[in-house]
Amino acid sequence: MSRSLGTALLSAVLIFLLASVTPAETWIQAGRLYDGKAQDLTGPTTVVVENDKIQAVIAGHPQPPTGAIVIDLRKSTLLPGFIDSHVHLSGEFTPQSYSRRFTWDAADFAVRSTVYARRTLDAGFTTVRDLGDISPGAGTVLALKKAIEDGFVVGPRIVCAGKALATMGGHADPTNGTGSHFLVTPGPREGVLTGPIEAQEAVRWRYKRGADCIKLTATGGVLSVAKSGDNPQFTSQELEAVVATARDYGMKVAVHAHGPEGMMRAVLAGVDSIEHGTYVTPQILAAMKQRGTFLVPTLLAGEEVRLKGQQPGYYPEIVAGKAIEVGTYMKNHALEVLKSGVNIAFGTDAGVFLHGRNAGEFRLMVEGGMTPVQALRCAGIEAATLLGLEDLIGTVEVGKKADLVAVPGDPRQDIRLTEKVNFVMKSGRVIPRSDP
Repeated sequence: MSRSLGTALLSAVLIFLLASVTPAETWIQAGRLYDGKAQDLTGPTTVVVENDKIQAVIAGHPQPPTGAIVIDLRKSTLLPGFIDSHVHLSGEFTPQSYSRRFTWDAADFAVRSTVYARRTLDAGFTTVRDLGDISPGAGTVLALKKAIEDGFVVGPRIVCAGKALATMGGHADPTNGTGSHFLVTPGPREGVLTGPIEAQEAVRWRYKRGADCIKLTATGGVLSVAKSGDNPQFTSQELEAVVATARDYGMKVAVHAHGPEGMMRAVLAGVDSIEHGTYVTPQILAAMKQRGTFLVPTLLAGEEVRLKGQQPGYYPEIVAGKAIEVGTYMKNHALEVLKSGVNIAFGTDAGVFLHGRNAGEFRLMVEGGMTPVQALRCAGIEAATLLGLEDLIGTVEVGKKADLVAVPGDPRQDIRLTEKVNFVMKSGRVIPRSDP
């Protein structure tokens, strides 16, 4: 036999043997488990992971097979990876944010977004829905999503809306607050529309650019440089056009709304979620329950803007008053909203405050009247259902993606433990904690 033929045969044998080797299983032995569906936690549990999927959920701590990788979390509680339904990974608000749109390039936003993404994953949030790219050209989050999927950047799974849709002068019109010499006339491609025809174009452009869902601002907002924080800003016809077009492309519609009139118009138009819902009324809640519309309360954003609004000079004067008013109202009416019976998904509006602090929402949900387990469910199967990913994530079940987090101790006794995540696994990969 020639040396070259022998080498070829040996290579073929090695390839066959390597292909026949079963990857080592990972056995995660936890002190407690919340599987994302049950009404309570279970006791000692072992979760078996192979590749990116959960292969088994076993009561107790049986002896792992020889060769298995064993992760000891017997002093911790294991949970499904947290899901934040409302973030903005392209930015992080500071008093300089209003000037950065004139001084930063898209690359400045993009580089920083990789840090925000890693902080978010370190905090236990393995999936997020980004509801509004604020970078010039609004390409940062789509690029970030691709880089994470391709393994170039470490971060959460991203469901991306691209640039949020607004009406002229409305919340999310990027030219608000600019001098006349900077003014351009943004159109549907830039996320600013007038009338049903432009609404259709705006949705189709986002589909073309690779967005997964649609975000629009049905009412005024807090941080925009505009007088009203709650006035209606889309007509019913515009809302209906957005929803109908989004449905044609299999996309869900999330709606920023503080004021009741714009909120009700959006619910009646058939949107999938109301974000914030500050001045929601019993009539609107009833309509949401009837249609299955989700509410994403973003209580943490309300608390943050209220506190920052009280700091002189942190926000422009036109913004500070809105921040205090809206944030205070959200806090005072949390109990009424969280116990209303509508579908509620966890969302924070991270980017309004520092990324990585997302888990603070759990505390506010519990203070608002939820049990710790109810709050955890909102960041699990409820959020997964809103995102249309309930078959992949949101629970600890055989066949689901191995997205898992752990916290020290029992979160039923102290929900703040969610802010002390000590283990993160995304798609079967253990994520080592990055430098603070």
